[in-house]
Amino acid sequence: MTVLPKASEVRLFSIDTVASQTLWVAAFAALTAVGARIEIPHEPVPFTLQTLVVLLAGAFLGARNGALSQLLYLAAGTLGAPVFALGTFGIARLIGPTGGYLFAFPVAAALVGYLVDRNRGLLWSIVSMASGLALIFGSGTLFLFAFYLHDLAAAFTSGFLLFSWWDLIKLGAAAMTYHELARRWPRLPARAS
Repeated sequence: MTVLPKASEVRLFSIDTVASQTLWVAAFAALTAVGARIEIPHEPVPFTLQTLVVLLAGAFLGARNGALSQLLYLAAGTLGAPVFALGTFGIARLIGPTGGYLFAFPVAAALVGYLVDRNRGLLWSIVSMASGLALIFGSGTLFLFAFYLHDLAAAFTSGFLLFSWWDLIKLGAAAMTYHELARRWPRLPARAS
């Protein structure tokens, strides 16, 4: 006699769950675009709220879907949607001064999602998100050094130190937001089981 699994046991493969995950991935991609438009212009890299959304995407959606949301964001901008800072788009943004930061978004979201899955406490959320920020700013700084400034001290100052105070505020906001909402809703439908 063959025993069929209950509907709740195959939830991961149901249309509702796939549709829900797709919606959440698209929502976080759109939120990243909104975060890019909330900016303080600065050269060579503007101040934006994108990294806050990247951290939250990883924490709420998990490693896979968090990374997918950021890949969708990058794909949209590369294909012509004006989703990058200053309302820009195109592959030139990915090879411009901000490219190192942008390329790190999917990896950082995956890292945060992976780490947050290990422990959902506030302190661990802060550590997880700080790791994601370090990855983004390390990548961005190295990209600035290698392709634009050719001076490691200048790249570190303009690509990392300049943003440290601003991103500590965003880190605190992201960790507190995630911690508070995760206490109320431990599993979003966007997170694969």
